[in-house]
Amino acid sequence: MNSRDKGKRGELELAGKLRCYGFDVRRGQQFCGANGDADVVGLLGIHIECKRVEHLNLYDAISQAKYDGKIGELPAVFHRKNNCKWLVTMELDDWMEMYQEYYNERYTEGKSDDE
Repeated sequence: MNSRDKGKRGELELAGKLRCYGFDVRRGQQFCGANGDADVVGLLGIHIECKRVEHLNLYDAISQAKYDGKIGELPAVFHRKNNCKWLVTMELDDWMEMYQEYYNERYTEGKSDDE
């Protein structure tokens, strides 16, 4: 199997997985084929680089996601190898930005300064 077919299958698989979580996503290059598109589009604010390989250089993949992403998008690498679950890799600063928003919405909204 050539790597382009495996990549396409990985993107379709990931898009299907994300749709199971209720997100309206699709392969990024399925309609336009332009370089610089995310591999999977539809998670607002996230540039997804999808890797479906046995051996992955995460630093190269994150660099690609950063380079290809648009301003304001957080670069993330969604990856898995055979017989393993999907993983997501992000730079710590980007992950903390997302987590702080989540934390503030969930745990601090509506609380007074006295609590």
